[in-house]
Amino acid sequence: MSERILLVDDEPDILQLLSFNLREAGFEVEAVGTAGEGLAAALRARPAVLILDLMLPDMSGTEVCRKLRADPATGDLPILMLTARGDEYDKVLGFEVGADDYVVKPFSVREVVMRVRALARRAQERTQARAATEPAKSLAWRGLSVDTVRHRVTLDGQELSLRPLEFKLVATFLENPGIVYSRARLLEEVWGITAEMNTRTVDTHIRRLRERLGTHGEAIETVHGFGYRLAPP
Repeated sequence: MSERILLVDDEPDILQLLSFNLREAGFEVEAVGTAGEGLAAALRARPAVLILDLMLPDMSGTEVCRKLRADPATGDLPILMLTARGDEYDKVLGFEVGADDYVVKPFSVREVVMRVRALARRAQERTQARAATEPAKSLAWRGLSVDTVRHRVTLDGQELSLRPLEFKLVATFLENPGIVYSRARLLEEVWGITAEMNTRTVDTHIRRLRERLGTHGEAIETVHGFGYRLAPP
């Protein structure tokens, strides 16, 4: 059975364009034009990925995210935000309320399809990992610990709730200490998309991840002119 994508946008041309291309990529698509319809559809039958416009006529996309994250049935639903504005504030706000990724309009349809496919794959990997019965495999940096088998992260013994992409980022650095990752390489290895896409999304995610890690945010070190690496412990 193909995976179902829920698309919420009030622009008919975008609904038609993305619906067609996602179906061509092998997905089932349900497309609606309001936040209310989107919330109802997500709760009625959980989609593999939600594509959500930031600006909707009845409710903002950020408010939709808050409501979905507050409901246990949709708390970990992968959400790709579409925004007509590329302001850093909008991007950070989207991540604050629970978006997993974002694409700025006007966008490349191919990029949207690739990001949707990557989100669906990471969510499936996480579900399988949570059900794993094999022994834990832990990586550590000071008080930061990552269980790569069950996709769990703890800070000084307290479990930290990270989005699937945030988990993949921190696990990548801890699994490869000392290796400098360029933004393009992180896009390929963590996002699963080609380096021709905009690499600024990497900087935004790294900044957000550092905030989530609090006092352990310094684990991810900037190598100016090159990219990022795990700092020496």
